[in-house]
Amino acid sequence: MKLITAIIQSHKLDDVKVALADAGVHGITISEANGYGQQRGHTEFYRGVEYVVDLIPKIRVEIVTSDAEMESIVDVIIKSAGTGHIGDGKIWVTTLDMVARVRTGETGIAAI
Repeated sequence: MKLITAIIQSHKLDDVKVALADAGVHGITISEANGYGQQRGHTEFYRGVEYVVDLIPKIRVEIVTSDAEMESIVDVIIKSAGTGHIGDGKIWVTTLDMVARVRTGETGIAAI
């Protein structure tokens, strides 16, 4: 089993959700995140005063899936979240040792 974690731009969330649903993904977890990568934030002006915004708001998407479906889900996220510009985000995949469904006690793939 794998945990796919994607950090994407906020305005791409709806596109990613639709693409994942179309791909048959049944469950995702969404949370807000702040950070920076290569873009290192940016400067803005407010009432004539310049200030640095060094933590950019992003969305964190997490999906637990089987090993077999991992690559296709990553491809769906890349295609639906990408704009071709710096700041599109990152995706990483982590191996899970165990998953359990709290309601039924099922474990492993059955719990996904």
